[in-house]
Amino acid sequence: MHNYHVPTNALGRSHAPLAFVEQLLSTPDRLLFASSSLEEARSMVSRVMKPHRIFQMDRSERLDARMHHLALGEISISRLRYGAKVEIDCDPLDGCFLIQMPIGGSANISIGKHELGSTGDVASVLSPSDAAHMQWSQDMDQLIMRVSRNLLERTLVGHLGHQLEEPLKFEHSFAWRSSPAWRCLLSYLMECAVQYPDLAQHKLVLPQIEQLTTSILLATHQHNYSETAPARRNTILPRHVRRVQDYIHAHAHEQIAPDQLAAIAGVSLRSLYSGFKEFLGVSPMQYLRDLRMENVRTELVNGEATNVAGVALRWGFCHLGRFSTEYKQRYGETPRQTLRRA
Repeated sequence: MHNYHVPTNALGRSHAPLAFVEQLLSTPDRLLFASSSLEEARSMVSRVMKPHRIFQMDRSERLDARMHHLALGEISISRLRYGAKVEIDCDPLDGCFLIQMPIGGSANISIGKHELGSTGDVASVLSPSDAAHMQWSQDMDQLIMRVSRNLLERTLVGHLGHQLEEPLKFEHSFAWRSSPAWRCLLSYLMECAVQYPDLAQHKLVLPQIEQLTTSILLATHQHNYSETAPARRNTILPRHVRRVQDYIHAHAHEQIAPDQLAAIAGVSLRSLYSGFKEFLGVSPMQYLRDLRMENVRTELVNGEATNVAGVALRWGFCHLGRFSTEYKQRYGETPRQTLRRA
């Protein structure tokens, strides 16, 4: 089994938690693939991230691609390297954000007119509308966090207390190593994964991990709502709203009725709707519908579905015409187009 080299740097002991993260993501049980085939690597990475185009810049170099992967609900953390200089083109991500954190090596990244040199201290952040052109050095080795757009924007709506006027968009450069909160989050996630290998099966725990991750990202990295003051209210979700939110995440694949959610919350239906509208900006049933739509999107993008009708029906979308229209409005393409790219 190939062992990754964990680089040292001038920050010395302050990077100890990151070394812990890097080692955990190098364990055999987290290995998604190891290959000397560029096409196989492209196919496997596309399943987790996004369909893309990749070219080897120097054919004399031996490709040694490998990826470790940890999925935690609507977020995931991967470790990826190619072992050779590569050039990568990817279209807009649509349904997710990517935070690419170099452990070793470097990358030159073009996002529209923005040029970014990504090194050990500087991460690149791709928002859903960003198309990117990247050149990775031979020794490029990255931690990559993928976060669902729906999850991040739901969290932001909860913090602000109102709907977003424009899509969330982050600054492209992130000084990730100099952010104690971000580094502690990564270590915490990895420690949870080691202590509880079946963590992804705990449907009531995952929403709390997702909320923690998105809240820290929104607080530590600059975005187009960083200077927007929240509505004048307590931004901590009331217990009855949180209880129903957790239940929806755990049972999104089941039949759920509004009065059932009110009973779980222990409040009247009117109070439940009022709480969701005030703190999350949507009704409980719209929240459920948004989550189911995101789950459909994830299955289509990751190649888990064989046809659109099957996955749509599985997540409760019985009117396929209406579903396709709503899907295209949300993601800018039809479900069939997403499936064909998987």
